[in-house]
Amino acid sequence: MSNSRKTMLTGPIIRKAAVESLVKLNPATMMKNPVMFVVEIGMAIVMLLLLFPNLSGSGNGFGFNLSVFLILLFTVLFANFAEALAEGRGKAQADSLKKTKQEVTANKLVGGALREVPSTDLRKGDIVVVEQGEMIPGDGEIIEGLASVDESAITGESAPVIKEAGGDFSSVTGGTLVVSDVIVVRITSDPGESFIDRMISLVEGAKRQKTPNEIALSTLLTVLTLIFLIVVVTLKPIADFLNIQLEIPVLVSLLVCLIPTTIGGLLSAIGIAGMDRVTRFNVLAMSGKAVEAAGDINTMILDKTGTITYGNRMASEFLPAQGEQESELAAWAAIASLRDETPEGRSVIEFTKVRGFTFDAEMAEGGEIVEFKAETRMSGIDLKDGRKIRKGAVDAVREWVQAQGGTIPGDLEQKSQHVATEGGTPLAVAVDGRIYGIIYLKDTVKPGMKERFDQLRKMGIKTIMCTGDNPLTAATIAREAGVDDFIAESKPEDKIAVIRREQAQGKLVAMTGDGTNDAPALAQADVGLAMNSGTVSAKEAANMVDLDSDPSKIIEVVAIGKQLLMTRGALTTFSIANDIAKYFAIIPAMFMLAVPQMNTLNVMGLGSPLSAVLSALIFNAVIIPLLIPLSMRGVAYKPMSSQRLLSKNLLIYGVGGVIAPFIGIKLIDLVVHLWI
Repeated sequence: MSNSRKTMLTGPIIRKAAVESLVKLNPATMMKNPVMFVVEIGMAIVMLLLLFPNLSGSGNGFGFNLSVFLILLFTVLFANFAEALAEGRGKAQADSLKKTKQEVTANKLVGGALREVPSTDLRKGDIVVVEQGEMIPGDGEIIEGLASVDESAITGESAPVIKEAGGDFSSVTGGTLVVSDVIVVRITSDPGESFIDRMISLVEGAKRQKTPNEIALSTLLTVLTLIFLIVVVTLKPIADFLNIQLEIPVLVSLLVCLIPTTIGGLLSAIGIAGMDRVTRFNVLAMSGKAVEAAGDINTMILDKTGTITYGNRMASEFLPAQGEQESELAAWAAIASLRDETPEGRSVIEFTKVRGFTFDAEMAEGGEIVEFKAETRMSGIDLKDGRKIRKGAVDAVREWVQAQGGTIPGDLEQKSQHVATEGGTPLAVAVDGRIYGIIYLKDTVKPGMKERFDQLRKMGIKTIMCTGDNPLTAATIAREAGVDDFIAESKPEDKIAVIRREQAQGKLVAMTGDGTNDAPALAQADVGLAMNSGTVSAKEAANMVDLDSDPSKIIEVVAIGKQLLMTRGALTTFSIANDIAKYFAIIPAMFMLAVPQMNTLNVMGLGSPLSAVLSALIFNAVIIPLLIPLSMRGVAYKPMSSQRLLSKNLLIYGVGGVIAPFIGIKLIDLVVHLWI
């Protein structure tokens, strides 16, 4: 990830946010935030009283009214600044992405000939040829060739990645650079609909919609604001009936202090910052809902290969069958692997050389390659002299040998079971009707996975590993990795079935995937994390895309989602708890002169009614910018049960939200009372 994405705040972003906070004073913009819109209306009323003092007959004087107006103005500006700051980081990323968009000339294939056309003229379905040193003109899939592609403009990583036709690594992104070889690409998006275009729109926040949780909280804040508005409005005639003079600026101050202005001012910033944290983590969330859903995940489905394990099964041992020599097994295994370009095939050649075994590579010359197929589960070569070499799944090779009229070694099953029990993959090697032994392929569990799954378990998340391996191998890897459950020999429909089963129990499910066969399950899951290196269909089906193509990153995405929910909940608790202290500051101040007995409620010992009102207002305004770093960074999250999490939040942000204003308002009053 590039350093620019790690930077939280910069001077230009802060300066731009300061300007935006003034622009956002537009009532049409403020109406989107009912709580702060009420504060702005109160500010406007006090401003009118400043301009036309005769309207109120206020006895508090110009200085008090001016102070109230300025404090309310800064309250609104601080709230706008928090939102603009969160948006600013997204827009800065969008500007960086826009610089990567260039007017590229594409070599379009028309009627068998190449024609140079602007990339903006390309449409879905067009075929283009991209050579070394050229930019890929648009999103697409490689239909012919293999190339090394520099995706640093998208991922921030400088190391090129290999892209090739067919399989799960055929997807390419417009704006990336081909650094070697030539590829033929079929364009899969029209202008304005490319991956970069979608990234720009999303990080700018132009298409950001409020999540259900955010809408519910906004509704709650609006209702609370309406209730307090009714209370304050009816307070004036009641006070007049009791011959108690309540000035309009004081009533406005009471309203602003009692409504949940703190969370009202920070709510939008929390939501934007949550998506921004995911984006800066090189994960593109298609909506805030996806990030939020990640925080409520109960079950996580993970592929074994590449997620839990490294995915490159390497030859680690040759196990000759009864009566066979290890050197002969190694030689035939190497010849069968000479034209096998898979990591497993290359590892057999390397391991043979490391062990010092020799083989005759010329034997494979002129032979007919037998490609691996899912139906046969074998690969190999038919030599010119008529001999046939096969390498593949033990049961598949056994059936092939029996069909050739050969015999099966007595210890084959035992050796196969041993490899599977150890968590490896056994590959049998046979020449015509004779099995020479087994290649032990080993796939290693990534370091730290067991600890990470322990963290998920503490979060209350169940982990299920899906693998095409046999049950014995799957059980060994599952035990070593520490997952809660596993599905062996799984097919695409098995993944969908387990997701639906979990969802039927009222659980939210997350899944990672990169292939076309993962697309249905990614679409079915509540949180689908697709790899950027994967197919177009997988990325379109998911609601998150990992630009680094690291499947295990979903663990961090879940933590970010939980952090978002925790931050919103914690600051809501803190905001509402604040009202208790502000109540004890303003209510006694409003009535203590007319009703001396009310002074009993002045538990903070505030200097005077006016200093109490101003101190509460100042604290109410200042607490918003003080909480901006917390809302942007998020509340620190540690895996624990929901009960402990609730207790911790109530203790820190509930009790703290009550105590902090008592201390803050009292300290401010010591200064304000001297000034008044």
